[in-house]
Amino acid sequence: MEEEPAMSTPTDIARHYTSGDLLARLEAKLREDGVDPACPTFDALAPYDQFHGRGIDATEDLAQDLEVSPTNHILDVGSGIGGPARYLARRFGCRVSGIDLTAEFCEVARHLTAQLGLTERIAFEQGDALAMPFDDAAFDGAYTMNVSMNIADKRAFFAEIHRVLKPGAWFRLSEIAQGPGGAPNYPTPWARTASSSFLATPAETYANLEASGFTIESQRDTAEAALAYAAHSRAVVDAGGKPPHRAVALVHGEIAEEAMANTGRALKEGCTVPIEMICRKADP
Repeated sequence: MEEEPAMSTPTDIARHYTSGDLLARLEAKLREDGVDPACPTFDALAPYDQFHGRGIDATEDLAQDLEVSPTNHILDVGSGIGGPARYLARRFGCRVSGIDLTAEFCEVARHLTAQLGLTERIAFEQGDALAMPFDDAAFDGAYTMNVSMNIADKRAFFAEIHRVLKPGAWFRLSEIAQGPGGAPNYPTPWARTASSSFLATPAETYANLEASGFTIESQRDTAEAALAYAAHSRAVVDAGGKPPHRAVALVHGEIAEEAMANTGRALKEGCTVPIEMICRKADP
């Protein structure tokens, strides 16, 4: 009998996202785009600092009907290099705290946030989403975008987010769920091998959120939007332009092309299903 691969540790997972020269590679890409890396704009960074599926389009969708005021403090779980946090802070004038397992992501996120003049409103912590360094009931809302695929204990993950939210606070989840078509091929943007990929079905995700204390207000399958985005990206490239989403290539370098091809194939074959859920922590 073939042995199951050993489960990756948090260190293994962080290593998947770490290159050691991420900022230098980002600055080189900006120069290629005709942008001075010493003073980038929000728009210039958008193709690179939104690491989740559909990039800035998905972040704009997330923010479209959020209940956010300038006095709110929002949590970004799995904040990457900070694109969504900066978008929300700029759009709503709110405070945002991000947490990410990958130290290099946090370092680059802080650097870019300082360049854009947002350090008073945004902070990034390096840490484990299963044991966050935040007080109970600290946040008015929280979101996570394509993060939980690296977390085996989904119920503990959701329970920790529930802990740090105020009663009545909202939580938005976007992730790649397990589809009916079997396991995807690896590498993917979130995992080099199956040992660090922990996909759950939409039904399992729903059940784990409820078990962690959340009320699910809505859920949707975003496969159609993902396929449309991929078609648009291909059209842009075929016309001689750069793809609108370049974060995977920035982070993963030489494996990026294979990882993105595997992701597209998994979506088309029903191995994965992108989902979004809007939840709320109940008032006591």
